[in-house]
Amino acid sequence: MIDRILIENFKSLRRVDLKLGAMNLFIGTNASGKSNFFDALRVLQGIGNGFTISEILDGKPSAENLQKWDGVRGGSTKATLAAAQGDPIRICATGVVDDVRRWRYDIAFDAREGRVTAESLKVQDDIYDTTAVAPVQNDGPTLRARYYRGGKGNPPHLAFERSKPILCQLARGNGAQGIKKSHAEDADAIARLLANMQRIDPSPAVLRGYSQALQIDRMGERGENFAALVKAISKDGATKDAYLSWLRQLRPAEVDDVGTLSGAVGEPLFALYEHGRKEPFPAPVLSDGTLRFAAITAAFFQPDMPGLMTIEEIENGIHASRVRLLVDLLRSRAGAGATQIMATTHSPIVLAWLKESEYATTFFCKRDEASGESVICPLPEVPHFTETVRKQPIADLFAEGWLEAAL
Repeated sequence: MIDRILIENFKSLRRVDLKLGAMNLFIGTNASGKSNFFDALRVLQGIGNGFTISEILDGKPSAENLQKWDGVRGGSTKATLAAAQGDPIRICATGVVDDVRRWRYDIAFDAREGRVTAESLKVQDDIYDTTAVAPVQNDGPTLRARYYRGGKGNPPHLAFERSKPILCQLARGNGAQGIKKSHAEDADAIARLLANMQRIDPSPAVLRGYSQALQIDRMGERGENFAALVKAISKDGATKDAYLSWLRQLRPAEVDDVGTLSGAVGEPLFALYEHGRKEPFPAPVLSDGTLRFAAITAAFFQPDMPGLMTIEEIENGIHASRVRLLVDLLRSRAGAGATQIMATTHSPIVLAWLKESEYATTFFCKRDEASGESVICPLPEVPHFTETVRKQPIADLFAEGWLEAAL
C-alpha cells in the first residue's frame, strides 16, 4: 500500500502531498484534478513495469509478453504543469514492504525530453541516490547514482540509462556492477508493488461482447474478458456466493444467479438469471448500468487482486437506494487489506454514508480558474469543515457548494 504520495508540476498539480489510507475517495467538480491524480498513479505503474519515460507518457504497442500500454492522457506534451515548463515533474511515494520495512521512492523527470533528472530509493536504508552525485556528472546520456552497498569505503557511483527509471534497471542488475542480491530483490519488490495497479473503467460495449479468454484471473481496464472472470469466480462456491450476495443487495431487480453462455468455440458471454426465469438474460440485452455495476463488483472478487485499484465515478449505474451498500462494499474490500482503493464520486449520497474516521482519506479537489492549478485537500483540512459538518450533513455541504467556497 502507498501511504503517502507527493506530486509536483504534473498536469494541473503544482504540489500535492497526501496521506493515504486503505479506502480513498476523491470528490469535486469535473476538471478539478481528480483524474490528473489518477494519471500520476499510472506513471508509477509504468515505472514499475520497466518502461522508459517516453513509453510511460506516450504509450507502448503490444509485444510478445506484454499487453498494449496506453500511456497517460495527453502524453508527454501535456504532462508538465503549464506554469512550470522547464521544471521537472516529481513523484515521491512511501509505504511498507514485507509488513515491516518502510520504503521511499522518489523520481524527477523531464517529460518532453523523456529523461530522468533525479531518483532515489530507500528500503529501510538508502540504496541509491542521484542527488548525491555532483550535477556536472549527470549532464550526459547516462545518469549516475551513488550506490549504498554497505561496508567500508566510499559508496561507488554507478551509471544507468537516463531514458528509463533506475528502479527496474537495478532490479534486473543482480550481480552486475557489484549490485547486492538483496538490493536487487528490494528494487524488484518495489517495482512489482508499483506495477500491481488496476484501473477499472468498464465500457458497456466491451462488457456485452464475448471474452477472448476462456478463463482469467484479472479482467482488463475496460472490462476485457469480464465474462471469463465471472467464469473463474463461479468455480469457487464461496467466492461466487459472496459475489452474488452483493449483486442481490445492490441491484433493485431480483437476481437469482449469474453465469456465462458459450459461443461457437466456447468463448464465454456474461448472463444474469432474474425473477425465477429459467432462460438467462445475456449481456447484449442488459442495461449499461447493470453491466457496469456487475463488472465493478466482480473486480472485487478477482482471483488475482491488484495491490491498488482506481475507479472513477463509482456510483454510475447504482440505484440511489443502494448507494449505502456500495460504500459498504468498498469499505469491506479495502478493510480486508489486500487492495488499496482510490475512487472518485460526484454523489452526495456516497458522502452521506461515510464514517467520520473516513473523512481524513476523503479528498476535495478544486481547480483555480485563473492559474489552472488544482488543490487536493483532505476534508478535515478544509477551513472550518470540522465544526460545520457537526451542524450540517456532509452531503448538503457538498451539494450546495460549501466545500468549494470554503477552499
